[in-house]
Amino acid sequence: MKKLSQFRRHPLAALALLVLALVVTGGVYAVVSNANVAQASTTSASDIEEGQKLFLANCATCHGLNAQGGPAADGKTSGPSLIGVGAASVDFQVGTGRMPMQMQGPQARKKPKMFNDEQTKQLAAYVASLGTGPAIPEQQYLDVSKGDPAKGGEIFRVNCAMCHNAAAAGGALTQGKFAPGLDGVSGKHIYEAMVTGPQNMPVFNDANITPENKRDVIAFLKTIESQGSPGGFNLGSLGPVSEGLFIWVFGLTAVIGFTIWLTRRSS
Repeated sequence: MKKLSQFRRHPLAALALLVLALVVTGGVYAVVSNANVAQASTTSASDIEEGQKLFLANCATCHGLNAQGGPAADGKTSGPSLIGVGAASVDFQVGTGRMPMQMQGPQARKKPKMFNDEQTKQLAAYVASLGTGPAIPEQQYLDVSKGDPAKGGEIFRVNCAMCHNAAAAGGALTQGKFAPGLDGVSGKHIYEAMVTGPQNMPVFNDANITPENKRDVIAFLKTIESQGSPGGFNLGSLGPVSEGLFIWVFGLTAVIGFTIWLTRRSS
């Protein structure tokens, strides 16, 4: 212990620790990069080539000719860099119709998609070839029959309900932004949103929520989606605010109306 204590006081000890930390960090990054490259290697060169053509024709105006981002041709709008966002980000944004954007606003809105599944796959392949990033999820993590809805509900309430509402009905955020409702959203797009963090959503990587737990969340959302509203009219699933407003507006109106009716009858 005495020798170890003397070594810690050596003037080169801090430098040695820094070098060791850099070596470990580089090693971990290399392993992760190789894993991402292995996933991207399943994409054909023709998909990347066709995706580049689609990108130049439809996306480069805002995102730049090399997807590096920057000001658009009109000098007013701009798109972020897409280098390193991964195939999952493109598949989500394009597959839900959010990209290309219909108009500038606080956030991109879901709309009918402009590209078919094959074209979306090609665009995702091209962007993925520019830098490593989250890949499109494997089918095993989308199979809700293997998920645990109860556990997924717990994870959802802890990490997602503050924005998306406990019933996944969505909710308003600041400055005209909002968390969308999740009813009818495909499991693949839910998973991709978790790993890419679109719009105002934080990124939930595998260190935050494991792929198996993401599957549990999807299983929970699909369970409440299939159940509907067993209690009757859900009032937008907004909780006590909408329920209280309903009582005050319609309940009191009914009471006042009934009171007036009784008064007229007695007179």
